[in-house]
Amino acid sequence: MENNNWNISQTGGTQTQSNVKTFMANVFSWMFAGLAITTIAAYYFASDMSLMSTLVGERGLTILGYVVMFAPFIFVLLMGAGLNRFSYSVILTLFIAFATIMGISLSFVLLAYTASSIYTTFASASVMFGVMAVMGYTTSTDLTKLGNILMMALIGMIVASLINFFMQSSTMSYIISFIGVIVFTGLTAYDVQKLKRIGEGVEYGSESTKKLVIMGALSLYLDFINLFLSLLRLFGDRK
Repeated sequence: MENNNWNISQTGGTQTQSNVKTFMANVFSWMFAGLAITTIAAYYFASDMSLMSTLVGERGLTILGYVVMFAPFIFVLLMGAGLNRFSYSVILTLFIAFATIMGISLSFVLLAYTASSIYTTFASASVMFGVMAVMGYTTSTDLTKLGNILMMALIGMIVASLINFFMQSSTMSYIISFIGVIVFTGLTAYDVQKLKRIGEGVEYGSESTKKLVIMGALSLYLDFINLFLSLLRLFGDRK
């Protein structure tokens, strides 16, 4: 799943440090809420074979299975394109729906890998994400150039992943996952710094700020999920 790249127009005005912290706290709260929704949906589908049968049939993925696989991309694009046109309630509804469908699509992961490797990888991803988030928030170094390089690398990863979808090369999959760990680790720091700067310029409590909170949560959610999946493909033990 790609990291979304949404454009922001920062408003003027001086924002207190307290409000910046509140903005970031809200972003992380919604990110964690999205991860919780995803986890519940993934576990619910993975533990019910009758539900899984609606996604996978005797000949492979069903129509619903393909919809669930590609729907998250559509949601990310829709939320990014509709940021200035949709209301806060619509953006929030799309985020919750995205997290739910993402969980359903990740139910395959719970069935493919052992529980111990999933827990271990999740813990490792959490530590890496946390360290880079703190770094991105506290560093005085401008990470814009790094972010641009990582975004170009991300585009290359997406193209390579689409090609490998048809080639089914295990070697290419390993390389893509290795690069993914580097890219999404770096993007975590970059996105946190970007969100901190956004928090310094928005009008706190406004409709637009509430929408930026959700979009920020989506951005960090995607960083974490993709970091977790990249690590799992590299080090996870299959059943």
